[in-house]
Amino acid sequence: MQVTFLGTSSGVPTRSRNVSAVALRLPQRAEVWLFDCGEGTQHQFLRSELRISQLRRIFVTHMHGDHVFGLMGLLASVGLAGNPERIDLYGPKPLRDYLQACAQHSRTHINYPLQIATVQPGVIYEDAEIVVSCAPLHHRVPAFGYRIQERDRPGRFDVEKARSLGIPPGPIYKQLKDGETVTLEDGRQIDGRQLCGPTERGRSMVYCTDTIFCESAIALAQDADVLIHESTFSDRDREMAEQRLHATATMAAEVAKQAGVRQLILTHFSPRYAPGNEQTLDDLLAEAQAIFPQTMLAKDFLSYDVPRRLAADADEPTEVPAVAKSPSQPEPSAIAPDSRRKPQITKEVLVARFSGEGEPAHRAAYRYLRETCGVTPKGRSWEAVLAAFNSLD
Repeated sequence: MQVTFLGTSSGVPTRSRNVSAVALRLPQRAEVWLFDCGEGTQHQFLRSELRISQLRRIFVTHMHGDHVFGLMGLLASVGLAGNPERIDLYGPKPLRDYLQACAQHSRTHINYPLQIATVQPGVIYEDAEIVVSCAPLHHRVPAFGYRIQERDRPGRFDVEKARSLGIPPGPIYKQLKDGETVTLEDGRQIDGRQLCGPTERGRSMVYCTDTIFCESAIALAQDADVLIHESTFSDRDREMAEQRLHATATMAAEVAKQAGVRQLILTHFSPRYAPGNEQTLDDLLAEAQAIFPQTMLAKDFLSYDVPRRLAADADEPTEVPAVAKSPSQPEPSAIAPDSRRKPQITKEVLVARFSGEGEPAHRAAYRYLRETCGVTPKGRSWEAVLAAFNSLD
């Protein structure tokens, strides 16, 4: 989960900053998600390491021009670049009419499926890995903040420990990694949670702009790993911020502090704080850090990798025995394998397990022993392969 800033200026671009756009790169899915799309965003893609062909979802906070003027050009170029399967857009109600008018009057034909969803507070998208929710912000037009939340996932599966318990490799390993309790052929019950490391807590990113300080932003950002929040003005210009319903650096820091986030990144800066002026962005940073020390300034093409962290309760793991007593099983040691003779693996079992691997079953089994188990059989015959499997602990 990597955040790349493609535009960090408010209202108008400057020589060093384009207008609003933030990309979220999800390498494990080969996807890029975009938040807002100010004028020139597709040029920023070309100057970055991001691949426009991986663009999959676009989230629009509100309909002011510095957040949407680049949208139609980007969508047209994506089609010319390689016909994506589809792109999903999320935003306020006027987004659909805006894009339809742009396409009609510019005679632009989008040659791939384009889905446009009008967002309402709450969950707007979810799959097996990620949940996306939004909340209303406080601006001059309807505006929304977005939260991207990974689901928690089981910790690293301890293969060596599984082997030491005499658990045969195969699909059962996936069940154990998923934290399930499985019953072996010898009657033992194995709790997969005891074979996995601490739960990997899902990472979270929250994006709030444009808005003045508001309680819904705090609720949306609760315990987030990173909060990207607008900081259009300094606190010295608070009156101007309140008139235009934009946030100061102090307001952004207060949101981060009250929400208990781990990292605050300020963006959407007024050009009035350019170097050489009476106040600069360094002043905004100092202002925010006085309230929330874990604050940094965004700049165009800055990339930030959202770090993983263990679940909150990882330091106090629940006591779960690795082996539970089954009705037909004598009381075993807490983690030791059953003292009864281990069942022998047969040729039929290996044929069923390794058939369909694209090579003869005994060769696939032989390769599995060498590459996965670190064991080299004393030959490639069925007898040698079976002997090696039955010698495993």
